[in-house]
Amino acid sequence: MDADTLAPPTTTTHAEQAYLDLVARVLERGVRKTNRTGTDTISSFAEFYSVDLAEGYPLLTTKKVYFGSMLHEVLWYLSGDDHIRELRRHTGIWDAWADDDGNLETAYGRFWRRFPLPPEGTALGGEVWADAKHPSVRREADGSLTFDQLGYVVDTLRRSPMSRRLVVSAWHPANAAVSLLPPCHYTFCFNVAPADDGGPDFLHCHLSQRSADLALGVPFNLACYALLTHVLAELVGLRPGRFAHTLIDAHIYVNHVEGLQEQLTRTPFPAPRLHLARHADGSPKELDALAFEDVTVEGYAHHDAIRFPVAV
Repeated sequence: MDADTLAPPTTTTHAEQAYLDLVARVLERGVRKTNRTGTDTISSFAEFYSVDLAEGYPLLTTKKVYFGSMLHEVLWYLSGDDHIRELRRHTGIWDAWADDDGNLETAYGRFWRRFPLPPEGTALGGEVWADAKHPSVRREADGSLTFDQLGYVVDTLRRSPMSRRLVVSAWHPANAAVSLLPPCHYTFCFNVAPADDGGPDFLHCHLSQRSADLALGVPFNLACYALLTHVLAELVGLRPGRFAHTLIDAHIYVNHVEGLQEQLTRTPFPAPRLHLARHADGSPKELDALAFEDVTVEGYAHHDAIRFPVAV
């Protein structure tokens, strides 16, 4: 068990309990399934949980979650890179799916920040596409056009925060049909809710995930998208609201069962707090300016790490 020298925050652990309840449900009612990895899973269809980010940053405390690795991964997403040459200097979590040069068949950030647009002249019927004049469109080195989905969400939150079109997709059907590992957490949406206490409105985030590894993947997914919600809320003057998560195939690999059963016996610590650095003038940092040292957690007390083998 580790704890830093800061006093534990006075927060509840509802977010962590939502995760533990999810694990217990899948262990109880899941069915055994085969899959491409050769290691069977205990699987449950269409699971869901929702957490209030006002209760604290949902970094699990019933086991150590490697926040630094998760943060490097999020910054890689935000960069829009289609390779892991820089990322692998800090973490090996994507090495199994990249070639020797660090190239990936599918990269989340590539689609978040540089989603490919169809070439001119390929629209069918009355279809329309954003063109090079659109502020969210960029021209790549090869002359093709791409669309910055996440940048568009930020711009729309500033212009029209009650929009119901704040959607980011990492799923490209033609890529998914041939990729070694198409996106698991494939689309997310933001939604703004008015506040009734006179403070800033709330920014909510909903993530849809086709395949969810409860032991290894979901703790990172929870921390990642909670962080992303904090970052966007800070940028546009909102408060982090709720993070909601739909898991279509929520599963536990059979060689993870013992470790998760151990985790379920542990009592959560209070949730830590997330802090985002600002510029010297007090303004929040834009997506492309955010650096590793700008994001810190305070008061992270946790139980020991639990080692789970990775199914590739």
